[in-house]
Amino acid sequence: MFSNRKSLAVLSLAASLLALGACGDPGSGGGVADPTSQGAATGAACEPVPGDQLVVLKDDKTLQNADNVIPAVSASVAEANPGVVPLLDAVSDALDTDRLIALNKAVDIDRQTSSEVAAQFVKDEGLAATEQSGAGTSLAIGAANFSESSTLANIYAEVLRSAGYDAQVREIGARETYLPALESGELAVVPEYAATLAEFLNSTVNGPDAAPVASGDVDATVAALEPLAQERGLVVGKASAAQDQNAFAVTQEFADEHGVTTLSELAEACAGGLSLAGPAECPERPFCQPGLEEKYGLVFTDFTAYDFALIGEAVRKGEAAIGLVLSSDGSLG
Repeated sequence: MFSNRKSLAVLSLAASLLALGACGDPGSGGGVADPTSQGAATGAACEPVPGDQLVVLKDDKTLQNADNVIPAVSASVAEANPGVVPLLDAVSDALDTDRLIALNKAVDIDRQTSSEVAAQFVKDEGLAATEQSGAGTSLAIGAANFSESSTLANIYAEVLRSAGYDAQVREIGARETYLPALESGELAVVPEYAATLAEFLNSTVNGPDAAPVASGDVDATVAALEPLAQERGLVVGKASAAQDQNAFAVTQEFADEHGVTTLSELAEACAGGLSLAGPAECPERPFCQPGLEEKYGLVFTDFTAYDFALIGEAVRKGEAAIGLVLSSDGSLG
């Protein structure tokens, strides 16, 4: 895992089986690794361009799996309370990656509480229920141990409370801890991520060597997830457009200088190579440096390892041209 905020299961299919809080500190704090590109760099090379604002380049060939935010609901709770899933689906309809970035910025950078941010989001998006379908019913909303999950859980709770449910948020921690509570109905719902949950359940239902079921196609990933969830006593709601997954960012100044908005355009503009910042594991991970080289034909003349939290700042300072980030990082807002 390359972040203490969320399990970056999309970095390797094996890593997708880890819990949200199961990993230690990523990166090595700034060592230099040998570049792994095998081909000769031909064409223009792109030097780093310092700047204050990062911009994520579109993963137009879907190197990353579709980790869209999706509500995971206890099947027993959903059956007993048929109004719950539609209320959560309304939240999914209101969420996209830009809104998720703004939510994370409000909490992680502006230092508001998750409950404050959630209440404002529900108000701004008009998500309050019009019917009191849940009067007299208590529901526990689970959250993993990072701020984005807590904010999403508070949004779910706020919407459910508007429908009359007595909804309270409980921060549980790792996926191995909260999923059994969700299956039993002790928890009603937990905000989840489509690809990560699909691979986690795939390994538990079909074994650790099961063929991967997640992909960059969110519809196909959710279609694979649904029967796995059903087997574990869960149902999933609608996948939102909001994604929290691996992404690669350059400064806005770099993007403007080279006229790039996608990773394919970057490979064409910088055929002579460029420098990459990432965690120490990046040169060996199929969804990091090797994937960029194989799927996009990118050439890296230099790789520098950083602790995950320092990668964005390294790109801003011009220490590397491009770096691995999370697509919903609040600093992108």
